[in-house]
Amino acid sequence: MKKRLVIVVVALALACSVSAQCSICTKTAQQLGEKPAKALNTGILYMAFAPLAIIGFLGYRWYRSNRDEIV
Repeated sequence: MKKRLVIVVVALALACSVSAQCSICTKTAQQLGEKPAKALNTGILYMAFAPLAIIGFLGYRWYRSNRDEIV
């Protein structure tokens, strides 16, 4: 179980370094220039963080409440 958790954490950490833009956002960002494109990408990552943090918190709470039943 710990091995899966480490894999998920590493995958999420690596996902932050990639571009978080869909094809429409990429085309818009190319027209804006370099600085606004980076700001757009950062904004997309911030908007994605909240739902992922909530899901992670709920998953942690579920794991913590059920870990005695798993082992």
